[in-house]
Amino acid sequence: MPTFLNWLLRLLPTNPICMRLVQGGSKRMRHLYIRSGYLAVMIVVLLFVLLGNVGGAPSMRDLASAGAQMFENVSYLQVGLICLLTPVFMAGAIAQEANPRTWDILLTTPLNNLQVVLGNIFGRLFFIIVLLFSSLPLFAVTQFFGGVPGGAIFDSYAIAAVSALLVAAIAVTLSVTRTAGRRAVLVFYVSVVMYLFVTYYFDIIFRQPIAPGARENHTTFMTPLNPFLALNVLLNSNQYVPRDPLELAGTMWITRLWLCRPIVAFCWLFALLSVVLILFSTLRLRIIGAKVGAVPWYRAIFGLGAKGAEERPARRVGHNPIAWRESVARGKTLGAILGRWGFVALGVAVAMVLVGLYHTQILNAANLRLAVASVVTGEIIIITLAALNMSATAVSREREDGTLDIILTTPIQPGPYIAGKLRGLIQFLLPMILVPVSTMAILALYSLGGGFGRTGGFLTSVMIAGRNTQIELPIVLPEGVIAMPLVLAPFIAFCVMVGLHWSIKSKGTIGSVVVAVGVVIAIVGVLSLCGLVAGREVSYPGAAFSTVSPVNLLLGLVMPEEMIPDALGTGSNTAAAAARVSLVVGAAITAAGYAVAVYLMHANIKRTFMMTVRRLAGTN
Repeated sequence: MPTFLNWLLRLLPTNPICMRLVQGGSKRMRHLYIRSGYLAVMIVVLLFVLLGNVGGAPSMRDLASAGAQMFENVSYLQVGLICLLTPVFMAGAIAQEANPRTWDILLTTPLNNLQVVLGNIFGRLFFIIVLLFSSLPLFAVTQFFGGVPGGAIFDSYAIAAVSALLVAAIAVTLSVTRTAGRRAVLVFYVSVVMYLFVTYYFDIIFRQPIAPGARENHTTFMTPLNPFLALNVLLNSNQYVPRDPLELAGTMWITRLWLCRPIVAFCWLFALLSVVLILFSTLRLRIIGAKVGAVPWYRAIFGLGAKGAEERPARRVGHNPIAWRESVARGKTLGAILGRWGFVALGVAVAMVLVGLYHTQILNAANLRLAVASVVTGEIIIITLAALNMSATAVSREREDGTLDIILTTPIQPGPYIAGKLRGLIQFLLPMILVPVSTMAILALYSLGGGFGRTGGFLTSVMIAGRNTQIELPIVLPEGVIAMPLVLAPFIAFCVMVGLHWSIKSKGTIGSVVVAVGVVIAIVGVLSLCGLVAGREVSYPGAAFSTVSPVNLLLGLVMPEEMIPDALGTGSNTAAAAARVSLVVGAAITAAGYAVAVYLMHANIKRTFMMTVRRLAGTN
């Protein structure tokens, strides 16, 4: 075989790293469960949309409308799942390959830099590509109903594929530069979620109607930066309209491409960024070095010593050393300090900015509602992912580094050990949990103050869903300052217990994180769907049951006329007051339910802890 052809083949098709990752991952039951769960979620959503839009003897128009609706829902779901699952599959590249010993072994092989980088990227990206192709028959089903052009299907696949490619390239870049580690997996998750929410929010702010008084909006310069915005152009082109090239005649070609063809701009932008990161990783791969010794100024500001120092000042541990270790010891790195308190500062600042924009009438009531729902939902998702990542690695990490064997030689029993983990992690996450609560408190204070002199105050007139009735409500119900902490804190405790459960049962950190995230998504997804239906179809009990998850509760506080229309009834003040009380009562009941679940899980883990630990003893 010619040498050049052999070199090309070893870049990808016969790349040893790529083959190792694909062959090894294809044999794991975890990957089978992820692929099966992915298809199951897609099929369930497809059936729900079909059953909800087609009934009786539908006409051809009804079938075409149902096909378009199915395609829209499945497309959004596919991009969302790809953005969620790509970091899961790429977590190994960050946490495992970032280990200097792993890279040192790779650098002694005959593989060149490009082969190492491409093998790591496409060996792990293979599973995402498989997920995309596995859903192709579902998209083909929508073609039988009509209403969906074939080109739109491939455009949606291109958006999902380049999004996954960029996330994979970023993950391998973090690994190659050795700026990553096990803690970077959480930062990776948080960064992806924050990027999606921030770009979507700024797009909402910058949108302008295509004509005075029109409901349709032009795309903005943020559209090619977010896969969901690019998908919105594809699926709602009559509402989210790109600019006409004639309007931008005489401008630079990049401006016309950016604003007139945002989907093409998105695909090219993400693909080119991926190529740049791959080239950077290739050049950076063999640059090895670490700075040790003096204390950097940025660590000294936070009272931290030199990295890797053998001595540190004495610290007060408290009654439960496990709780202290989880709440204090893990939060003494510079990254943890900046990440946690930076999140708190940013969250409070965003809430204040939103209120300020509304007070100065830059934002109207509808935009403020949408902004609050988007921002607080993003905060809840980030806190949940942080809780799952930290708890799912709390025990498996100790098993991997041998710390668990030392802890088991101490007098501490399984009950206090698990309780200490739970309490310490909640204490560590408490400042982050207070961010959405603080947002609701700021909005409640502004609402109770009547807008502090703003024209129109903090009230808005809305139409109750399914009824020809208008009602005047606060833009965000002030009861959120009570209901949100009631639900959010026990919910995070429940997530921590789920993570601890799988951390004890799993051999490695990556496996425990993946399973814990999947379990919580499944449980919360089912509860949220049931709460959504109950809130819309049942009166006051439905309003109470609609608080089963923090996101459902948030939507009930921000858009009660959509989430609990039956409880609002005729729109009278009495019905509105009763519906708002139902939300608070439901939040208290939900909190009690999560607390009972946490107690039962703690009791079960305590009972089976020693047997599980002994069964996995000596594994890593």
